[in-house]
Amino acid sequence: MSLTVVSMACVGFFLLQGAWPLMGGQDKPFLSARPSTVVPRGGHVALQCHYRRGFNNFMLYKEDRSHVPIFHGRIFQESFIMGPVTPAHAGTYRCRGSRPHSLTGWSAPSNPLVIMVTGNHRKPSLLAHPGPLLKSGETVILQCWSDVMFEHFFLHRDGISEDPSRLVGQIHDGVSKANFSIGPLMPVLAGTYRCYGSVPHSPYQLSAPSDPLDIVITGESVQTFFSLSLGHRVNDPGLGTPRWS
Repeated sequence: MSLTVVSMACVGFFLLQGAWPLMGGQDKPFLSARPSTVVPRGGHVALQCHYRRGFNNFMLYKEDRSHVPIFHGRIFQESFIMGPVTPAHAGTYRCRGSRPHSLTGWSAPSNPLVIMVTGNHRKPSLLAHPGPLLKSGETVILQCWSDVMFEHFFLHRDGISEDPSRLVGQIHDGVSKANFSIGPLMPVLAGTYRCYGSVPHSPYQLSAPSDPLDIVITGESVQTFFSLSLGHRVNDPGLGTPRWS
């Protein structure tokens, strides 16, 4: 297919998109990823567009590709399998749905779904302070660090599909770090945590994962996970000032 034909197809898509009436926020689909939004390079991820009101057709598109669909078909609540994943797959995705026998009635766009691809840089290290064995109600600091000058660090728990927590890296003595404060700890099931780093200008192309870190709450009848209360950095004079804002 020539470049001219591709360009005309894109123009046609935008003309159609401008003509599509929105069905309202209550009808917009929901886009999810399984098993996780954090995907290893070379792996596979299933993107599922969930419809609420009888849609039988959907399109899936990547926002940084000018909203041109990467899939358009008659699949009801089924998964689009993407892979083997490369760094080019990292980014933000959305989907739309349409009703039976409707040529122009597309829904509002779904929630944005960010896919992060790992394995693009050396792995960072992950430490627990004061340690990985804790009591319910205590607070733990999970510190992710590396001699690679990462702009952001991400903390992710195995087995969950939610987006990982993110902090800006701070530079001190040639090492970049981020401290994730978690607590007070609450018993939930047992858990394994890993962290990742990203460099400037490639926020969704992450490093290889750190070695796994198991957090266990002692004094319970069974090993338990703890729930996360993330979102702020611990004040640490030794960390210095952030290199990036």
